[in-house]
Amino acid sequence: MTNLTDKQWQQYEADGYLFLGRQLDPEKLAEMQSEMDRIMLGEADVPYDKMLMQLDSSTGDYGDLASQSNGFKGATLNYRKIEDLELDPVFLRYLQKSLYVDICNRAYGRDIPIDCFRAMFMNKPAGAGTLLPWHQDRWSELDTDPLITIWLALDPATIDNGCVQIIPGSHKWGIINPDHQSAFLTEAQAEERTRDQKILNVELDAGEAVLLHNWTLHRSDTNHTNKPRRAFSVCYMDSRTKRTDDSDYVFRRVLGNGALTAE
Repeated sequence: MTNLTDKQWQQYEADGYLFLGRQLDPEKLAEMQSEMDRIMLGEADVPYDKMLMQLDSSTGDYGDLASQSNGFKGATLNYRKIEDLELDPVFLRYLQKSLYVDICNRAYGRDIPIDCFRAMFMNKPAGAGTLLPWHQDRWSELDTDPLITIWLALDPATIDNGCVQIIPGSHKWGIINPDHQSAFLTEAQAEERTRDQKILNVELDAGEAVLLHNWTLHRSDTNHTNKPRRAFSVCYMDSRTKRTDDSDYVFRRVLGNGALTAE
């Protein structure tokens, strides 16, 4: 698949998600799996000092997570999150697929240059992982919210190993907490918003992907299996987006004129 049909896009706009099917052949999948493990073990040729890395919690509680900061945290397969993977040619080539160009054209307008808000590895180590509470992906430090994320399973994503769960159509509710820094729902909000709602388990085979609207309400459980649940998630943003805080971080162009190239 190199383009969505109009019917598929209409379905995405109605539901806030769209299954994209298999995006990697076995060889490319094995390459990305291997590269991800090499990054975690400190064996990859990547600029670790420019990559945000976070170890997983030992308790499974989101509040017990280690801080996120740039730099290598030691050779271990127990990282929870690693960002800035657009700096790795293996992952950059993947996120520049023609299908994703078409999706960005539909979301932001044709020929609008696209920056990467974040290209990140999400991991739930075997028998561990951290419970991610109900939330929306939204950011108060930007003048315009990025709209879309493409979530790729590097391992099978199942109910047992903590696959993403979503409430279809919840993106139409708008931002639930517009006046608050946190994108997470309180326990009371989660109970109110999820009661009597259809909760969809986004189960995927390794190499399959799903398109998600960033405001679609979602969560994920811990991993109850003896194998990891690895995934690669890319949030694309309109390059005209401005920061509203005092950060000097510059987002990297990944599609259109001036985009990064994989060497």
